[in-house]
Amino acid sequence: MGLSTHVLDTMHGCPAAGMQVALYTTDGAQATLVKRLTLNSDGRNPDGPLYDNASLRKGTYRLVFDVSGYFRAKGVQLPEPNFLDQVTLDFGVAHQEQHYHVPLLVSPWSYSTYRGS
Repeated sequence: MGLSTHVLDTMHGCPAAGMQVALYTTDGAQATLVKRLTLNSDGRNPDGPLYDNASLRKGTYRLVFDVSGYFRAKGVQLPEPNFLDQVTLDFGVAHQEQHYHVPLLVSPWSYSTYRGS
């Protein structure tokens, strides 16, 4: 299945539909944008995996989630400056033949991630 992500809004108990996400490949301090996407009603990429098995390569990647933009769009009153603006997850893919699922559970004040299945 390659690389996928899924975002759950833990403040409202629902998928983070409409959240903006950017995917990058990284090489040291340099990041190269691969794609930008808007999560669907299930909090996932509407086009399926970010990379399929044939396209995923061993290396380092970055996902950037627009947390403050999402919660503002939901009508949440955020302080200025807000506690979380964008959540950036840097991670590595060591075994390109395996599935790497990178979920994010997020509220305006906290987040959690893990390598899912």
